[in-house]
Amino acid sequence: MKLGVVGLPNVGKSTLFNAITRAGAQAANYPFCTISPNVGVVEVPDERLDTLSNMFSPKKTTPAVIEFVDIAGLVRGASRGEGLGNKFLSHIREVDAIVHVVRSFEDENIVHVDGSINPLRDMETINLELVFADLETVERRIDKTKKMAKGGDKALLAQVELFERIKAHLESGKPVRSCEFTEAEQEIVKQQFFLTSKPVIYVANIADNDISKENPYVKQVEQAAKEEGAAVIALCAKIEEEISELDSEEKTEFLEALGLAECGLNRLIRACYSLLGLISFFTVGSDECRAWTIIKGTKAPQAAGKIHTDFERGFIRAEVVPYDVLINEGSLTACKEKGLITSEGKDYIVKDGDIVHFRFNV
Repeated sequence: MKLGVVGLPNVGKSTLFNAITRAGAQAANYPFCTISPNVGVVEVPDERLDTLSNMFSPKKTTPAVIEFVDIAGLVRGASRGEGLGNKFLSHIREVDAIVHVVRSFEDENIVHVDGSINPLRDMETINLELVFADLETVERRIDKTKKMAKGGDKALLAQVELFERIKAHLESGKPVRSCEFTEAEQEIVKQQFFLTSKPVIYVANIADNDISKENPYVKQVEQAAKEEGAAVIALCAKIEEEISELDSEEKTEFLEALGLAECGLNRLIRACYSLLGLISFFTVGSDECRAWTIIKGTKAPQAAGKIHTDFERGFIRAEVVPYDVLINEGSLTACKEKGLITSEGKDYIVKDGDIVHFRFNV
């Protein structure tokens, strides 16, 4: 799963990306510093995996991961090719969700592409460019589908009606994700790869002296995000980058000094994981304790296929114990003796936190 980190130039995208991945993406005080997207893979923080690792003392512990892509800054007119617009839009098409960084701090030493700080204007700039790009897409789709439906095909005529409805929704300035669809329509919409159909989380990038304080810019971002059903996380990208360079003990001391229970990045990563509808199940043992990423609602055979395709093809059953049950009992042996490990078939939907052992035929 890929998350695209987007925003206007100089809002702190690359600084945040550095903090997330420690990949050293270039960050500088001038527009279009990021030209090609930088990609980094980051671990999903999960205290449950740490607890399981302490319990089983495996040779290896492997967390779930999520991929972030640092995408070039966008300016007004990107949908018409302004700035690096065409590249920006093509890179967004390739991600599963959008992390939209919004500058929510004043700093006369860091230039703003529009000359002043205005989070609502900045949010609207990017959102409208994505809407304009989607309008072009849906207009092409309408023309093509109308030609195909000249013979009176009812299914195609229904698609024309659907695309006309989407066009009207976009023309009102609203994203595709806020439009209501039936399940059948959702499948058709999914195939069009609309930019504004992607889920969004806003990151209000604040100054270091605004941590634990009320920030009027953040309030603006929160209100606007609420209206479109998006989530918001406020953090200071500069501080997060500094924290990411510290060792575990120094990090704890630094967070305590700031009055924070945990770093903002952990909150962001978990929120992104949730945004994509992802959950984790675990496999445990003396060789490895590992968190596996699946989409909520995945059945046991498909979850097994995440480990190896042979597991899915030859699936027999899944032996399952919930995380909380294992922790309460203290061992797999105790769970087995009390009959707390259940044997589940092909229709079992794997739940977040399940510890699973798959039985299969080779």
